[in-house]
Amino acid sequence: MRPFYFAFFLLLSITSVSAQVVLIDPGHGGSDCGAKATVKLDGKNQVICEKDLALSIALKIQEELKDDFNVFLTRSIDRDLDLQERADIADRVQADIFISVHLNASHSRTSHGFETYYLNNHDNAAVRRVEEIENVDSEGDQIVINQILADLVIERTAPSSKKLANLIHQNIGKRIENKYSLVDRGVKPALFYVLALSKRPATLLEAGFITNDQEIHTILSPQFQRDYAQSVANGVRKYFKERPSPNLF
Repeated sequence: MRPFYFAFFLLLSITSVSAQVVLIDPGHGGSDCGAKATVKLDGKNQVICEKDLALSIALKIQEELKDDFNVFLTRSIDRDLDLQERADIADRVQADIFISVHLNASHSRTSHGFETYYLNNHDNAAVRRVEEIENVDSEGDQIVINQILADLVIERTAPSSKKLANLIHQNIGKRIENKYSLVDRGVKPALFYVLALSKRPATLLEAGFITNDQEIHTILSPQFQRDYAQSVANGVRKYFKERPSPNLF
């Protein structure tokens, strides 16, 4: 093999090996509606499920990232998928990062804004209420197992997960906060089992409150979803740009 062709083949091999893999996880699905709200659209009351909005946003994030990374979804249709199955997909595709997409909910219809989470311990009572909603798939002995796993994963991934969450959140804030008058609720640590089970740098996004009568109309807007997806994608690109490259030689 001539030196030029060998070098070209080697470059292609390195590119293939080193391409980053992003796994996007639309929350809930199938029989699990997630949070829900009744919204008047075209003069009729319609029930909106978190699972559908999460999938719509996740598909748009995939579209924004697909030219730069290998991007996979844990589900691309409306189907049941438990936490362990989501984690198994992360292992199967050898994901470098894991992004779980959700919409927030509250008993108070005035709660509003976007927030971003990464896996870590905390003592925040408000965050614990969000955890209870998102960890609903776990019960009994599985909760104990997940808590043990979370402690092990936190030590290894917390710094990278926090950086990923911060970069994504900063980019969301730049585009979303003023344009759509959404409140920035910050970046917060939380014990989400789906992040622990993924065993890699991960973040969970709460794009807004489905239970807020005004905010849900904003979230339903295709333009908002595109802007949000572009913001997430910009944060992901910055994360990989700032992350040290592996030594290939």
